[in-house]
Amino acid sequence: MKKRIWLLMGLVGLVVLLTGCTEINQPITNESEGFWNEYIVYPLSWLITYFATLLGNDYGLSIIIVTLLIRFAILPLMIKQTKNTKAMQALQPEMKALREKYSSKDQKTQQKLQQETMGLFQKHGVNPLAGCFPLLVQMPILIGFFHAITRTREIAEHNFLWFDLGDKDPYFILPVVAGITTFIQQKIMMAGMENNPQMTMMLYIMPVMIVVFAFNFPSALSLYWVVGNLFMIVQTYFIKGPELRKAPATGTAGGTKK
Repeated sequence: MKKRIWLLMGLVGLVVLLTGCTEINQPITNESEGFWNEYIVYPLSWLITYFATLLGNDYGLSIIIVTLLIRFAILPLMIKQTKNTKAMQALQPEMKALREKYSSKDQKTQQKLQQETMGLFQKHGVNPLAGCFPLLVQMPILIGFFHAITRTREIAEHNFLWFDLGDKDPYFILPVVAGITTFIQQKIMMAGMENNPQMTMMLYIMPVMIVVFAFNFPSALSLYWVVGNLFMIVQTYFIKGPELRKAPATGTAGGTKK
């Protein structure tokens, strides 16, 4: 599991590197060149501007609408990723038994462990790398939207509710809400994996990172994070709802049996 987490973090870092983050301070226009700008960032920027125009130049409301549209567009990928995570979680007891059975570190034993582990995956129709593909598809879109918000100059010239979209939240409300909603979303997503120290570490690291970023970026990005997190909370609850509702009852039953 630890190797998979580092692999995913490495893939995310690679995607960030390859998606032109060095252009973050350059305005995006229809004259911007390069595949990243022409086919990902500018179309998203145009979409934000289009909805803002329909809404009387309300760029805050436009960001909310486009964020929801993007989240709905990648929803099938998110569902697939969540189901794969649940399937991997269900196999953890059997995988643990295999690791205990082949605890020796010699090469032959480890090869046998890998063979039986792959046989276990095939038996249950689980692909351990299936969770990576949805992530690789999502990340360019989400990072592209990040760029579109940051590099669309019209956004910085408007305000929404109590804050200027192009400036930091003067009351730091959005960064705090972004951190709280990130924690809740991670907590729901990781339900049933509380015994995994790596996942627990991510549960607390991610909200802190989001708060730090939100303190230093324009409020438009904090708004995007908050809306995206709220969508993810609702989405995860509906996908894992039966499992979440069953958890407290299971704990109670377990206590009764003891």
